[in-house]
Amino acid sequence: MEDNLIAYQYKISRAQRIALNGHNAFLVLFTGLSGAGKSTIANALEKRLYEQKIRTYVLDGDNIRKGINKNLGFSPEDRSENNRRIGEIARLFIDAGVVVLAAFVSPYKKDRENIKRTVGPMNFIEVFVNTSLGECERRDVKGLYKKARAGEIKNMTGISAPYETPENPDVEITQSCSVEEAVQLIMNQIKHQLKIV
Repeated sequence: MEDNLIAYQYKISRAQRIALNGHNAFLVLFTGLSGAGKSTIANALEKRLYEQKIRTYVLDGDNIRKGINKNLGFSPEDRSENNRRIGEIARLFIDAGVVVLAAFVSPYKKDRENIKRTVGPMNFIEVFVNTSLGECERRDVKGLYKKARAGEIKNMTGISAPYETPENPDVEITQSCSVEEAVQLIMNQIKHQLKIV
């Protein structure tokens, strides 16, 4: 079947969309344990970028799993497929000229590398929200850790499923950082990438 697929040649290119927007497009992938603060920081960053007239879109783990990935569970295979789809969605948004802010646990190094390959290394910024398991459990925003400790949730990252810590993230946010400090650290990393060369 794949032999019968032919890429459609669109009339408007990514370069034209980027020129219209006045800024580059790329993916900022936020990775870390559940409750680390990924979505909070991604949304605060989006607000800052919006104020600068940068076109953005936030992809969030829960929202994606309620829609396009609602048929996936939390087995290692399903997690990998979840991340594969995230990479493909991000690639489309980048092609549309949008800065994508993706907040996902993304526990496996191979899946994060696959996302990087999908969007292209020059379009990929990895932000590791490095909040300890103890702090994430203390916050337990969604009540997931309590359920996991009680055996009600299987394959909970950090409890009954592994999290492979990023080795060389572009930005590392520690739990001592305020949201504002985290946003500024990321802005310092991406400000040059936003500009059209």
